[in-house]
Amino acid sequence: MLRGSLLMMLVVLIYSGNILTGKAINDLPPFTIAFLRLLFAFILLAPFAWRTAWKHRDLFLEKRRPFIWMTITGVTFFNTFIYASLQFTTASNVAVLETAIPAVTILLAAMLLSEKLGWRQWTGAAVSGAGALFVVTEGALFTGRGIEWNPGDVLMIGAVLCWSAYSLLVKTYMGFFPAFAAVFVMNGLSVVILLPFTAAEWFLLGLPQPGLPETAGIVYLGIFPSIVALILFNKAVGEMGAAKASVFLNLLPVFTMAGAAAWLDESVRLPHIGGALIVMMGVWMTASSRGKEKK
Repeated sequence: MLRGSLLMMLVVLIYSGNILTGKAINDLPPFTIAFLRLLFAFILLAPFAWRTAWKHRDLFLEKRRPFIWMTITGVTFFNTFIYASLQFTTASNVAVLETAIPAVTILLAAMLLSEKLGWRQWTGAAVSGAGALFVVTEGALFTGRGIEWNPGDVLMIGAVLCWSAYSLLVKTYMGFFPAFAAVFVMNGLSVVILLPFTAAEWFLLGLPQPGLPETAGIVYLGIFPSIVALILFNKAVGEMGAAKASVFLNLLPVFTMAGAAAWLDESVRLPHIGGALIVMMGVWMTASSRGKEKK
């Protein structure tokens, strides 16, 4: 249990680094960041995973529809939405909104898979939504002040929906595929899918000229969030179970806010802290009640 907890702390640190790095290198446009990150991860994984991927090619072809949707939602566009959001909003906002994913996933499961929800789960989802709105509007929704919507916060809705849909697909289909081969093929498909978007971005904005900080950021994103965090998360789930491991993801705003204040000189205001606490409380209510009602 202790080893699993330490592994999950490292996972959260890496995911926090994904957000902070995406914000630090946002002089690069979002499709470029996502494309270069996935291309680098694909190249790194190739020597270890291509033989297994080729061996199971018939399986990938047989279940190509769910696999492609898993790729599009979880690998291709989830982080693309995050990097696009970071062009407009703060790393702290992105971290808080990302913690709403568990509640949204449970709601989607109720709507799409007809899973039954109890009153505590509905309440928890509502509390999470209220906390997210508190952050997005900086408390204006609850104080009567005028609301100014930040396009970055709106873009994060796309990221939340993408990962929630991916989570539902993974629950049903990921077990069919060898893990490393699946990540390798997903990265490769995502590179192909993002190529025309990235080419259009370069045509409109010009070819990017990344300096040393941007190059180092891409290397970090390609190694740690794309590969290392996945390995650590899988090991942690094997030791402590998926439900307990997921609870640690609620620490994401804490690490990200601390990093944003220290590294990016972002000011952490009361709406960030209050909203993060509200979202985490709502997620805890939703997840804990779910476990109780299944018994």
